[in-house]
Amino acid sequence: MSSSNNKPRVSVTQRLPKVVEDRMVNLFDTTLRHDTNLMTQDELKRAIADCEVFVPTVTDIINSDVISAASKKLRLIANFGAGTDHIDINFAHERGIIVTNTPGVLTEDTADLTMALILAVPRRLVEGDRRARSGKFDGWTPTFMLGHRIRGKRLGIIGMGRIGQAVARRAKMFGLEVHYHNRNRLPAGIEDTFDATYWPTLDPMLPSIDILVITCPNTPETYHLINKKRLKLLSPTSYIVNTSRGEVIDEAALANALSLGELSGAGLDVYEKEPRIHPDLIKLQNVILSPHIGSATHESRQEMGEKVMINIRAMMDGHAYPDRVLPGIK
Repeated sequence: MSSSNNKPRVSVTQRLPKVVEDRMVNLFDTTLRHDTNLMTQDELKRAIADCEVFVPTVTDIINSDVISAASKKLRLIANFGAGTDHIDINFAHERGIIVTNTPGVLTEDTADLTMALILAVPRRLVEGDRRARSGKFDGWTPTFMLGHRIRGKRLGIIGMGRIGQAVARRAKMFGLEVHYHNRNRLPAGIEDTFDATYWPTLDPMLPSIDILVITCPNTPETYHLINKKRLKLLSPTSYIVNTSRGEVIDEAALANALSLGELSGAGLDVYEKEPRIHPDLIKLQNVILSPHIGSATHESRQEMGEKVMINIRAMMDGHAYPDRVLPGIK
């Protein structure tokens, strides 16, 4: 049952770009969120209790308790974001609730940020910025702020989906040699585009890699995929870049490896217990920390909002959902 104006009742958990909010208010009976703080579990339960469409974001924990608080009117959880590991999709499916996401639109922006970190970490760019601002730049010398060139280096990508492939395209143009580990091997035509080398198992790939990039989703299989044991397989001259999910890396083990010189540096955009960052990582000069901004462009966020609205319209019109997420698929 819809509201009296025949528009579905939509509840949004966080502030969205104004252009998206204006469109949603015009199209649907929308309750917006004006507070920038994350909702508590009790607030999420209240927000989901009386709507037909629930629009959370990737930082909202939509577990079975929250979903159980919904009335029988709830038909759709239209996630604002591509990742869905924060939603209990199996439980939603059991309740007959559709879950959708916003894939594809953030691919290029996340790949851009990944490439920026690939460039910035070996060249110590942020460390150099800090030195210049603090008055520690006394002029050019042959040995000052030496980093490493990336051309000719071996890039290892874990997770060769949309974002992994977009990173590979960029990396090839910068002269990097692309290696990858993925659950399934890419078709030969795609693999040849990147001149990429496939590794069916991860551990043998790690010792030969100069820069390791993580673009895989967070699943039970990838939780702490990069742990103390695997970090020791990497060369002390290697770097790690993570723009996927923080849970894929054991942050304590990473901080320890970096502090001991077992790795040269890291670039992180996501964190294991976000928004909290491991304090040992904060202390390290050879780590670039960015605040989960992989998709933070005006263009990407507007397109994410459009996808949310398209999925809601599909529900209204009885059409197939273009971005439905099925149980077991992240």
